[in-house]
Amino acid sequence: MEGVYQNGKKHPQDSKIVNTDQVLCSDLNNYNTLFGGALMKRLDGNAVLSARRHSRAKECVTASTDSIDFLSPIYQSDSVCVESFVSYTGSSSMEIFCKVIAEDMMTGERRIATTAFLTFVALDEFKNPIEVPDVEPVTEEEIKLYETGPEREEIRKMKRKKSKDLAGSISLKKPWEY
Repeated sequence: MEGVYQNGKKHPQDSKIVNTDQVLCSDLNNYNTLFGGALMKRLDGNAVLSARRHSRAKECVTASTDSIDFLSPIYQSDSVCVESFVSYTGSSSMEIFCKVIAEDMMTGERRIATTAFLTFVALDEFKNPIEVPDVEPVTEEEIKLYETGPEREEIRKMKRKKSKDLAGSISLKKPWEY
């Protein structure tokens, strides 16, 4: 049962989404491993549900994808389990931690295939950001992610500023106008 603690915080477990699927031939790239773009779509789909579950907002939008680290290839003989939960929050933003566990369906061997951090913002009916509850980590994994959250948030802010600065110097000319 989902609970808001007396201090107004929520447990990361309350936002956890788990989705397991098989790898189909149509999901494979030319190396016969899961196509990265197909996995990215799964990550975003899981993460938005975690954000909505945490915020209970009708709409949450992707603000950034900090990193997607492909650590181990995923093969057609594997199942793919994507787990996501809110690991850290700002006032209206939610950092979602995603991990992908590949399981060889023949041997039962499980391995971390991918980790990712995505940030979502909860919106009201007028598309304005709304305040979200903070998280209260409990497990060792949740505590580690929460304690390292402020550092990732600062890096995100710095990268966003640099991206905006760069965008200001990028041409909008059409290719034939050069």
